[in-house]
Amino acid sequence: MTDQVEKNDAVHAPHINMGAFVALIIGGLAIGTSPIFMRFAETTPTSTAFWRIALSIPLLILWQMYDLKKNKGQVFDFKALKDFAPFLLVSFFFAADLIMWHWSVNLTTVANSTLLANMSVIFTAVGGFILFGDRFSRTFIIGMMLALLGAVALMGHSIEFNPENIFGDLLGLTTATAYAGYMMASVAARKRFSTVSVMLGTAVISAVFILPVAIFETGLFVPSTLIEWWPLIGLAWFTHVVGQSLIIYALAHLPAALGAVGLLIQPVVAGVLAWYLFAEALGIYHFVGAALIISGIFVCKRGASK
Repeated sequence: MTDQVEKNDAVHAPHINMGAFVALIIGGLAIGTSPIFMRFAETTPTSTAFWRIALSIPLLILWQMYDLKKNKGQVFDFKALKDFAPFLLVSFFFAADLIMWHWSVNLTTVANSTLLANMSVIFTAVGGFILFGDRFSRTFIIGMMLALLGAVALMGHSIEFNPENIFGDLLGLTTATAYAGYMMASVAARKRFSTVSVMLGTAVISAVFILPVAIFETGLFVPSTLIEWWPLIGLAWFTHVVGQSLIIYALAHLPAALGAVGLLIQPVVAGVLAWYLFAEALGIYHFVGAALIISGIFVCKRGASK
């Protein structure tokens, strides 16, 4: 009887692309460095977001040229509306995510903003169910809840609920919806275009969306010294080109909800780096939160639908 159950489980077990899952985790680790680069940046937060995208474009152009020459990859053609629409959608959600995240941090606590932004996992799961027909096993739901509990624990005693911060909290929640939209729009775009085409197309359009906000924001827009450029270059070339490209690649082979859960590794990486570089204290709740997030990710992987 036991052998028969194990045989049936093997037959119905979900098949997850391990290469894509590894790419997702490595991409999440790379993206987790973004708060560190932002800490060193002298420009305003929205300006930093703009340079993150703008400085990545030259590398992405070289990559696109290589892809077209060697692999005859498909490139976007903005003359055709059907080609322009997916990039416009991904870019809109990505730019909205970055801008609203900045304002949320300014209008509420960092802990509240971070926690609410992580609710994108739930919105992505619901959106995947409605738009793509994704189905989730009980194991996946348990893993998602574990990861979200880990995100709450990671914030520790920093979470607070204050009526005066309600608008900032709402922006944090809106950030979550924008990020969920970005994840699902990226999945749709990757069905037709290569990783580099999606990266380059959305980088160009997102930069156009963010530039006006960055210019009119009070504070430094352009770094004044060569040394002040290096955090922006690191953010663009490592965090964005390496990290975001791996995530975009993974989203072509994984359910969007699993991608969103996997990216909860970001605050774990940021916390460890902040402890190492800035001597920021780590409490027991940080270790509990990290353990829950990592456990939840791998439980989700096991329970993800094909």
